[in-house]
This record gives sequence, structure tokens and C-alpha cells, in this order.
Amino acid sequence: MPFFYFDPSYMLAIAPAMLLAMWAQWRVHASFTAAAQEPAPLSGAAAARYILDSAGATDVQIESVPGQLTDHYDPQTKVLRLSQNVFGSRSLAAVGIAAHEAGHALQDAEGYSLMSLRNAAVGLANVGSNAGLFVFMIGLAMALKPVAWLGIALFGATVFFQLVNLPVELNASNRAKAQLVQLGIVPAESMRSVNRVLNAAAWTYVAATLQSVLTLLYYASYLTGGSDRDSEG
Repeated sequence: MPFFYFDPSYMLAIAPAMLLAMWAQWRVHASFTAAAQEPAPLSGAAAARYILDSAGATDVQIESVPGQLTDHYDPQTKVLRLSQNVFGSRSLAAVGIAAHEAGHALQDAEGYSLMSLRNAAVGLANVGSNAGLFVFMIGLAMALKPVAWLGIALFGATVFFQLVNLPVELNASNRAKAQLVQLGIVPAESMRSVNRVLNAAAWTYVAATLQSVLTLLYYASYLTGGSDRDSEG
């Protein structure tokens, strides 16, 4: 029985998610590059600081990290980390990305329920992502369906994480858009470029969620149809 990830039917099953992901990545790159050419009154770090302080989240620290679009908020250490081309850049792209990450910090500060659930699910999702396929293949190789179903259940934790993460990311972007305008960081008439960057990024999360769901469905269909495949072989 071939490993499913070399099976053309698997690639066909996840093709919609892969195509969406490629399109979304192109959109992110194109919109970020264009918005990076448009000036903003504050740097990414300054915009994030302004948003955080205005909301009373003065305990959140902001750091610069290497890499491109490596921006993220760490709820464990209460540190907002911005990539170098966002941290010090005074562009609409930079303040948009920084505001999005500040949105996560605001979610954390107010105890936003879905973010709390996402944070709690991270560890289990990492285990499921790494171990789910391995356990699934062991179950198939040994003809032990309960073990294979355990692999599916483990990978299901990754799907659950993605399903929770998607609204968290969308909420952070909505917060970012509102804060940039309300605080006067970006005039309403200049928000089109920021919206393009954040909307493009949102599609990457949609693609990741879709791929995890399609992969889980493929796992399940492969297993439930396993006896038919074995008899045909």
C-alpha cells in the first residue's frame, strides 16, 4: 500500500487549498511590496506602541527580530516581535502588519475567548501535526484500524487549531484597521493599501485551514475505503 502523500489522489484532494495558498502568497507579496512604497507618519514599532499604550497594554514589550514577515505576538512573554522591515519602516505596509500583531496583544489583554482557546490548543496541535501522520501510517502498515484512527484523531487537533485560529486572525485584522483610523495613524482615505495587505494575509489563513480540513477528510476516506483498496490489490 503506497504512502498516501505520494498518491496522486491526495494531491488532487488538497489541490484547491494549494492553489489558494499560492494565490494568497502572491497577493501578500504584491500588496506588501506596493504598500511598502507608501509613507506613513509612524514606523511599525511606533504605531504598535501607540496602539498598545492607548489601550492600556503598557506591559507589552516590542522587539525587532530577523527575517521577512516573521512578525508575531508571544502571549507567554507578552512580547510583540516585529521583523526588521516592519519594525523601523515608516510605510503603510509596516504599520498595517504591526497593527495586526498589536491586535493580538489586545486580544490577550482583554482575555478574548477564542485566543485563549487557541493558545491552549497550540501544544496539542503541534503534537498532532507531527505525530498524526506517523501513527496513521503505523496503523495502516500493521492493519490496525484503531491505531490508524488514533492518528486521524491526533491530526484532528491540528484541524481544530486552524479552525479556531482563523477567526482569531480575522479579528486581529479588524482591530488593526479600526485602531489605525481611530487613532489617526492612517487617514481613512489611505486605508485601501493597508486593507489589501491584511486581506491578503487573511487568505493565507483560509488556505491553511482548508488544507488541514481536506487532509483530515482524505485520511478518513483513505481509511474507510482501505478494505476496498486491499481487495482490489
